Amino acid sequence: MPLPHSAYRPFGDDMTICRLINGLWQVSGAHGIIDPRKAIPDMLDYHDAGFTTWDLADHYGPAEDFIALFREWLVTAHGTEALQNTLAFTKWVPQPAKITRETVEAAIDISLHRMQVERLDLLQFHWWDYSNPAYLDALRHLSDLQQVGKIRHLALTNFDTEHLKIIVENGIKIISNQVQFSLIDRRPEAKMIPFCQQHGITLLTYGTYCGGLLSDKYLGAEEPRVPELDTASLRKYIHMIDVWGGWEAFQELLAALKQIADKHRVSLANVAVKAILDKPAIAGVIAGARLGIAEHRADNARVFSFELDQADRQMIDHASQHRHDLMRVIGDCGDEYRR
Repeated sequence: MPLPHSAYRPFGDDMTICRLINGLWQVSGAHGIIDPRKAIPDMLDYHDAGFTTWDLADHYGPAEDFIALFREWLVTAHGTEALQNTLAFTKWVPQPAKITRETVEAAIDISLHRMQVERLDLLQFHWWDYSNPAYLDALRHLSDLQQVGKIRHLALTNFDTEHLKIIVENGIKIISNQVQFSLIDRRPEAKMIPFCQQHGITLLTYGTYCGGLLSDKYLGAEEPRVPELDTASLRKYIHMIDVWGGWEAFQELLAALKQIADKHRVSLANVAVKAILDKPAIAGVIAGARLGIAEHRADNARVFSFELDQADRQMIDHASQHRHDLMRVIGDCGDEYRR
């Protein structure tokens, strides 16, 4: 069954994205070995199910190469016109250093070659060190490459509100910022979302499933031990839960989400994701795709089958907001990468 119209939204004035975006961090090696012979057909299955938008990066192992192979399969299966309905959002993550036009163009040309495209749909830029202002040089060069047609839209990954503001004040047009946002980590609500609403910027969110921990599987379960945390996502988000309030508090949140899920006849994970998708400025949520290993397409599609009411939202807020203030503990969006 195809996804409903509500599963899609405009992104800029020339693209329509699926609001559940297939994330390819999971092919980088930290989530198990991915077999391309299984991965590429699986990508076609995602597309055929309506999940037409992909999130990747230059450093996610073979992710950019997978896009090229997938596009070949897509043309074979459905014809060249099918390429118009698929989008691939990549990232450039340079080491903080002096940035020249030649450096930037060389990096973009590598991604264009690997993905076998003439223009990047979205280039999401990340910078590790705010004390080095060369990120503005990089963004100006990227904007120039956008003007000559190598980049369709320019975006950011894990920038905080203060530096997003600096970028905007320097006249650089940004369409989105990718940040961590879940019912455990609600930091974007403090500063980022209000700023984005004011300036017409959207957010793409990751960590919204907490690596799969926000699911029925963990309701009533003991806290996973280290050997059970067999993916980078599980290890990352179990730590986030510990900082937020611990496993006992997390069980209270899961129980509240389960009550709402049963009411709407969906999964606990559906409720956790729907609550974030409904927030202002949120364009899409990234759902990790362990290609050829595991898939949750049918369940993920149910995110678009129901609406949360006021009572649901109040229950979610009560269960998720009375823990530690992560803005104080960690800082603004992306600050966990610069500590």
